[in-house]
Amino acid sequence: MWRQGKEELVVDVYMDDLIVTNVRTEDINSFKREMAAYFRMSDLGALSYYLSIEVRQGKEELMLGQSAYASKLLEQSGVAKYKPCVTPMEERLKLTKASTVTKVDAILYRSIVGV
Repeated sequence: MWRQGKEELVVDVYMDDLIVTNVRTEDINSFKREMAAYFRMSDLGALSYYLSIEVRQGKEELMLGQSAYASKLLEQSGVAKYKPCVTPMEERLKLTKASTVTKVDAILYRSIVGV
């Protein structure tokens, strides 16, 4: 945290990116000027997307969402074309050792679930 006056400035660092937040725009601009004096940097403006999270900013609210990330996972797993249903598997399905179903691609599965 970086302090200037009464308000605290919150700075999130990820790799070479910084997210700077504060109630007062003047404090953010002051922090950016101070950092620019020491480091070569560029201002990408208002945050809109960060670590697979969509960010929508209003005057009084900040909305976070992951619909693009969820859609990408559905596409990647091949189920985006299916319609939603209450039971996500075939009803009364009998499972046996001698299954004729195509085996799951373990590498694709791990990439989808984040392993």
